[in-house]
Amino acid sequence: MNGKLPKEEVGWRRIVRNFTPSWFSVNMGTGIISILIHQLPYNADWVRHVSEAFFVLNIILFVVFSIITFLRYTLYPEIWGVMIRHPAQSLFLGCFPMGLCTIINMIVFVCAPWGSWAIYLAWGLWWFDVILSVTCCIVMPFPVMHHHRLELHRMTATLLLPFVPSVVVSSSGGIVAAALPNPHHATTTLIASYVIWGIGQAFAMMVLVIYFHRLCLYSLPPKEVIVSVFLPIGPLGQGGFGIQQLGKVALSLVRETRTFDVPGSDAAQIGQVLYTLGIFLALVMWGTALCWVVFALISIATTQPFPFNMGWWGFVFPLGVFTACTGLLAKDLNSDFFKILTMIFSMSVLLLWILVAVRTLKMAYTGEIFFAPCLADLRRKSEHSDGSKSA
Repeated sequence: MNGKLPKEEVGWRRIVRNFTPSWFSVNMGTGIISILIHQLPYNADWVRHVSEAFFVLNIILFVVFSIITFLRYTLYPEIWGVMIRHPAQSLFLGCFPMGLCTIINMIVFVCAPWGSWAIYLAWGLWWFDVILSVTCCIVMPFPVMHHHRLELHRMTATLLLPFVPSVVVSSSGGIVAAALPNPHHATTTLIASYVIWGIGQAFAMMVLVIYFHRLCLYSLPPKEVIVSVFLPIGPLGQGGFGIQQLGKVALSLVRETRTFDVPGSDAAQIGQVLYTLGIFLALVMWGTALCWVVFALISIATTQPFPFNMGWWGFVFPLGVFTACTGLLAKDLNSDFFKILTMIFSMSVLLLWILVAVRTLKMAYTGEIFFAPCLADLRRKSEHSDGSKSA
């Protein structure tokens, strides 16, 4: 040995090998910023151009991250196995479909005027995202149960990550369904979204109960993962937004297609019930999420200082979807109070994104942020194999 590092530990190979699925949380954060700015209650044309700039940036980042991820598992296929078995890194696989959902939503918001092809592009991507999200929700619990052997005192809110994509994609389904020109396609999307919302929300609430039990018994998580206390805000905020959006679509679609045309009932009344129920559930979930926001802020304030890592992107998306839920409540309730809150929350999340993005760029420049804990398991596996051969 002459003191030189292996070629896998320098240059672009080091970046590729250490490029974990958690990098797609950058897409989640950037994407929710583009959506929030585009949907501001008090808006202007130049502001929407800013949101479009974030949209383009998010697409570029998503494509680059996807290429690097493809190279990682193509050039080094052995990493896939150790990543899946890692108790933390594997949970971040759900960040890919959630990041894609933010792009799908913005395609509907920005590109729909270009023609129906843009809407059907979003619809096709949405079905692809549905497959990924539901697969993540159904399959990922098995590695957690059979390989990770998770102990309660070591549990963090990252256990929510396999289930939240289903909540996110169902909310996106409500946005896509509202834009689809064919009412039968929209109805299929609406019904599928309700089912997927139920799957993701039910599992997320189960995890939240267990996580709250863990906090009561073992106090806050370690400083290195303290940012994870913000993750419970995600399924509550996104779930509230999703059930509202689905109710809004059902209000007009059920009357038009008579999907729930039960003898002796009025389809318009059924749509009104779904719409009202959506607002009611959104208010309940918004209030619960607000409590988690306060709890998370207190937790962060009492755990100073804590190190910067990729987990800091866990600040942005949960608070962003909570803000999106606030904005939709402002529209449905025609409430100035919620409109003002939406503006305050949106600007706060934007400032937070700038802070986290600058810190990420700084550490990416030095290379410090490119670190994959699962590679340590790969090295131990390789050393054990070499030792067995020597013996």
